[in-house]
Amino acid sequence: MKRIPAIVEVVFDILYLGTGLVIGLVLLCTAGERTPRLLAGTMALVLAGGDAFHLVPRIRVILTGDGEGLKAALGRGKQITSITMTLFYLLLWNIGLIEFSPANSLFWSVSAYILASVRILLCLMPQNRWSERYSPQNWAIWRNIPFVLQGIMVAGLFFVGRNIVPGIRYMYLAIILSFAFYLPVVFWSNRNPKVGMLMLPKSCAYLWMLAIALAL
Repeated sequence: MKRIPAIVEVVFDILYLGTGLVIGLVLLCTAGERTPRLLAGTMALVLAGGDAFHLVPRIRVILTGDGEGLKAALGRGKQITSITMTLFYLLLWNIGLIEFSPANSLFWSVSAYILASVRILLCLMPQNRWSERYSPQNWAIWRNIPFVLQGIMVAGLFFVGRNIVPGIRYMYLAIILSFAFYLPVVFWSNRNPKVGMLMLPKSCAYLWMLAIALAL
């Protein structure tokens, strides 16, 4: 009989992916000529689609216990998820640009794209050794430096414009929470695997971001 926490994780992962997919389709189907809503729908599908590459093998491992046989799929899934998370925040950045029209937007946009490009390049490097159970800590830190800077930029943009579009005023808080739950996993999950459970509330923060995007 499967342990209760494992079954809870499977159910949560399925609900998470399903909810992200549904919200994405709703946003796209109701976007009309509203570019921010179209971008938000794309953002939701990028998130759900990318996370599926990691979560589906993870679910299979829990249900079958075949961790060794699915090691390559899990590793590739983690790599793809890391890249699609970067694209997610890049799309969110562009939504903020459209909604808030900040000063010096060209400079900040170039910076956002450079950070995203560096992050993706680092994720593609073989030194990450994605398929290993415990990937090198130094590479986990290096590839997340531009990602954190990207997150700070996006959160800052939505914080500055929080009163311009009332329906999305708490987007900055959801972004901050997603990183608050994510970073301990980066730094300490190799030492204490239970820290990895913080990915569950991190996923909830992402769903909150998608729910907020429904107001666009």
